[in-house]
Amino acid sequence: QVQLVESGGGLVQAGDSLTLSCAASGRTLSDYTMGWFRQAPGKEREFVARIARSSVNTDYADSVKGRFTITRDNAKNTVFLQMNSLKAEDTAVYYCGVDTLARTSRNRDYYNRWGQGTQVTVSS
Repeated sequence: QVQLVESGGGLVQAGDSLTLSCAASGRTLSDYTMGWFRQAPGKEREFVARIARSSVNTDYADSVKGRFTITRDNAKNTVFLQMNSLKAEDTAVYYCGVDTLARTSRNRDYYNRWGQGTQVTVSS
């Protein structure tokens, strides 16, 4: 089974940038769709971005489009989320997930493995 570990979160000010990483072990990620989701206190886990096996195929939530970029390095078995121009409303725990059936969806129910999450806090 694949295990995922997120890192790179922290406390930043509005307008700053952060890069999150999601490192995988147990299986190679190259055959899978990878996604980033986030969950703020009292809210459901929501879609942020996903990247298909082909790195050309990406998708973003409207709230982050133009500010966040998802990439993958299959050689390092790692997926990244570059976050620029951070806003207070980006504050959440960020999770990476893997869809081992390689679908291209925003539906979190399609992602069957998750990491433990990394906290991102943006002060205004």
